[in-house]
Amino acid sequence: MYTLRSFLNLPLAGWCLACILALPLILSLTAATHAAQTNTEGGEDTKHPLASLPLRNIGPAFPSGRIADFAFHNTHHFLVATASGGLWETTNDGTTWQPLFDDEASYSLGVVEIDPSNSNVIWAGSGENNAQRSVAYGDGVYKSTDGGKSWSNMGLKDSGHLSKLWINPNDGEHVRIAAQGPLWNAGGDRGLYETRDGGATWAKILDIDEHTGVNEFVVHPEDPNQIIASSYQRRRHTWTLINGGPGSGIHRSRDGGKNWQRIASGLPKDHMGRIGLASAPSADKVYAIIEANDKEKGVYRSSNFGQSWEKRSDHLTTSPQYYNELVVDPKDPNRVYSLDTYTSVSEDGGKTFTPLSTKHRHVDDHALWINPANTDHLIIGGDGGIYSSWDRGTTWRHVDNLPITQFYRIQPDDAVPFYNVCGGTQDNNSLCAPSRTSVVHGITNADWTIILGGDGYKPQSDPDDHNIIYTQYQYGGLARYDRRTQERLYITPTPPKGEDDYKWNWNTPLLVSPHDSKRIYYAAEKVFRSDNRGDDWEIISPDLTRKIDRNQLDVMGRIWSVDAIAKNDSTSIYGSLISFSESPVQADLLYAGSDDGLISVSSDGGENWRSVSNFRGVPDMSLVEDIVSSSHDANRAYAVFDNHKRGDFKPYVYVTTNQGRSWRPIAGDLPKRGTVHTIAEDHVDPNLLFVGTEFGLFFTQNRGDN
Repeated sequence: MYTLRSFLNLPLAGWCLACILALPLILSLTAATHAAQTNTEGGEDTKHPLASLPLRNIGPAFPSGRIADFAFHNTHHFLVATASGGLWETTNDGTTWQPLFDDEASYSLGVVEIDPSNSNVIWAGSGENNAQRSVAYGDGVYKSTDGGKSWSNMGLKDSGHLSKLWINPNDGEHVRIAAQGPLWNAGGDRGLYETRDGGATWAKILDIDEHTGVNEFVVHPEDPNQIIASSYQRRRHTWTLINGGPGSGIHRSRDGGKNWQRIASGLPKDHMGRIGLASAPSADKVYAIIEANDKEKGVYRSSNFGQSWEKRSDHLTTSPQYYNELVVDPKDPNRVYSLDTYTSVSEDGGKTFTPLSTKHRHVDDHALWINPANTDHLIIGGDGGIYSSWDRGTTWRHVDNLPITQFYRIQPDDAVPFYNVCGGTQDNNSLCAPSRTSVVHGITNADWTIILGGDGYKPQSDPDDHNIIYTQYQYGGLARYDRRTQERLYITPTPPKGEDDYKWNWNTPLLVSPHDSKRIYYAAEKVFRSDNRGDDWEIISPDLTRKIDRNQLDVMGRIWSVDAIAKNDSTSIYGSLISFSESPVQADLLYAGSDDGLISVSSDGGENWRSVSNFRGVPDMSLVEDIVSSSHDANRAYAVFDNHKRGDFKPYVYVTTNQGRSWRPIAGDLPKRGTVHTIAEDHVDPNLLFVGTEFGLFFTQNRGDN
């Protein structure tokens, strides 16, 4: 979800500023580092209050992270656009990397292209181009005219997610870009856009409706006026995904986008979802991979540049909102690669597919480059970074020095002389490393240890024995890990026979009691407590959610049937707890926050609970992403709300001074665009708070006024 930034040039956090801060903070720490050095007001440079506390990098790079796109100068000089780590350049085939996008307003990219007529001109579309549960958004299209040294935002700032770029090889001022549009709300800049003046002005040349954008398009190599585009209707909220609808389809223009025809010949008749398009080396041959119902989904091919289509197979990716992208071999029109959890290749024009090898390689692929001079040479990018192959995917080499691992949350322990930092990552395990080492080279990849597989969240160390770590994987998986023996004991609470499964969130709140190291808390829709390190569990709350039937909630202006495209796929069961805290000052004073907007409080260890559902200024049902009880005052606690999955990116930070009976806002002068994900209170100064937002790290020395 969120990334650990530049291992090469960004001095990452002196983590114990607020060691429980989540990794959303780290997304913009480059900007924070620059700000910590100088602060220009009224034309004069003044020292920033944090100038004497430079951020320090601790890694890691070996897992790497989600790749969005490639753009190649040649086989050893290329650019890598990442889902949440900016844009990177290598001039030596990945031996070293230089970040090119650290000073821009977005950290997430969906697409990058180099002008074929001027290699100093680079275009980048911000916002990763998928509809997954954890996806970062952008603020438009960027252009560099000096090879990536500097950038200008060229507009389409409300596009959210840009997915395809085309630059006219004969006229670099002529550019087209596909905008999927905002994922969580209607409207915005969505559709197919074109500029003929290098981005100074844009014209929308394909507009479907307020819920539908454009996923991909192809331009005829011999006639730029001929265009095929796939429209894409989708919406995600905290409670659901709808990944298709009547707006999705394939459209064709023969006059440069002035007029369009929606193509029906040979294509699915029912609603479609995400559609990937790819041109073959023979000019009129085009492939499409179409999400649809079980009978009509699959790979289709046109031999007349989109006028009519034939179905080739039922092949579809495992999660089309995350993949559904085809790449055709530049020398063989019948060789088609389908990017997927396990990428596969067809040698017969899409009739049959065979998986590529994943031996010693991460799965979940999103980008593929095929060397046009030697099509056995592949470079693939996915959730685990970049891999290259010289035998068409039989064996792979991992590029293990690109530091874009996406951490959900981090947590330190109390080890001496160097405390350890542990964190859960997106699809790259839960990891731990020392905050320092005695080696002159500092912390390296070798110092990082995998403590559990899968997607992690926020590990918790036993305060009396830092070798014992409670660590998680998605949807409630919980293990007690011993660093000495590397033993993992799985301790997730399970329901009694005959009862329904618990509603575990993808990210599950976990806490070791500050009053008893043997006591741990875990939460689904109910709160669980163990007094013997997870060997046994007791339920100490009722269902602390609104108990809403998510299938009765309005999405895109209607209630969708169970047959809607990908309904609720890749979405946690709605009605679960996402945040939890116990007061360090008063034992048994507990706070729990739900994904549907409730904060519940118990002052007697769970015997009795009271809930608050309305918070002044917070939209109803906003996710309660973090709660922290004060270390100084038993009556005080802090909470942050996240409403970005309804298109609302405002910061919501609140405090209670009466044990949760009432709450007041303290967002102060935080930027209006930048969801707050986490909060921490300094353990010495109660006036000093830290928040991590989507785009940076902020602190206040007056409890939130400024």
